Amino acid sequence: MKLNIALLAGDGIGPEVIDQAVKVCDAIAKKYDHDISWKPALTGAAAIDAVGDPYPDETHEICANSDAVLFGAIGHPRFDNDPSAKVRPEQGLLKMRQKLGLFANVRPTFTFPSLIDKSPLKRDRIEGTDLIILRELTGGVYFGERGRKDNGDTAFDTMTYQRFEIERLAKKGFEMALKRSKKLCCVDKANVLESSRLWRETVQRMEKDYPDVQVTYEFIDAVAMRLIQWPKGYDVIITANLFGDILTDEASVISGSMGLMPSSSVGNKVSLYEPIHGSYPQAAGKDIANPLATVLSAAMLFEDLNLTEEAQAIRDVVNKSLAQNIVTEDLSEGQKAYKTSEVGDWLAQNI
Repeated sequence: MKLNIALLAGDGIGPEVIDQAVKVCDAIAKKYDHDISWKPALTGAAAIDAVGDPYPDETHEICANSDAVLFGAIGHPRFDNDPSAKVRPEQGLLKMRQKLGLFANVRPTFTFPSLIDKSPLKRDRIEGTDLIILRELTGGVYFGERGRKDNGDTAFDTMTYQRFEIERLAKKGFEMALKRSKKLCCVDKANVLESSRLWRETVQRMEKDYPDVQVTYEFIDAVAMRLIQWPKGYDVIITANLFGDILTDEASVISGSMGLMPSSSVGNKVSLYEPIHGSYPQAAGKDIANPLATVLSAAMLFEDLNLTEEAQAIRDVVNKSLAQNIVTEDLSEGQKAYKTSEVGDWLAQNI
């Protein structure tokens, strides 16, 4: 099979972890007789430095004409610490989501048998956790009207949703639930926010089309608590952009490390696959970052291209590396810590 994959390394540790995912994907391609054509492109701070735009038109063309996008991370401290910066790396991420139509972020949360005791939560709370948070990605407060008034002393950000934005996300949520445990939870703040009342009303209307799915409705503050108390109680969660941003980071620590969780951003034509850990600039260039979330994101990429055996081969070799302690310093706990590149080499060789 011929695959054209856009490769957006981005900032911070992005290039290092992307390199390891490429090693793994190339090993899979060799084993299963595929031909991967990698299409590198600039984004984030690297793109600002090169051309003044965090998501250049050239990058968009490469992404739009690819079968999938494998993405590292965006972000740099020099922009984080400058509130007056007019152009920021994160603007590239929002622009990319909007132009590619990446309306749904799929964030799985699961545990690894060999790492169960590294989680900050007790074993009996998390063992067997397997949930997906489906976050709306191109609407809500991040894309609503914003600004300042009263000579800059008052700031506002508007959370706006249209019914079709909720319907297309909820449709994916219902479809996922049908393939899993047939449980769907809509998370909102309908007791306070009008936009949340539209969410709840829209999902309630759709229930009749999916009679086999058990639907519940919970407030965001309650779910933030219950996700820590009893994560096994959830299967598929659908929610708005802001709420999903918060819940997915909270859920990421259940596994024991943010360096382990993959994600995808799904669009109508092309989808993007990325680790959830961000650019982690403190570790950039040190060859110490955990590449497994990026490698597992590549597994999601293969899965979505209906290459399920290839995806499982990646997940299997990751589990093998964890069981044999072929891990970076964030997971080594006094044992030998392997370099980022060494973990990537080991994974590729074992495939």
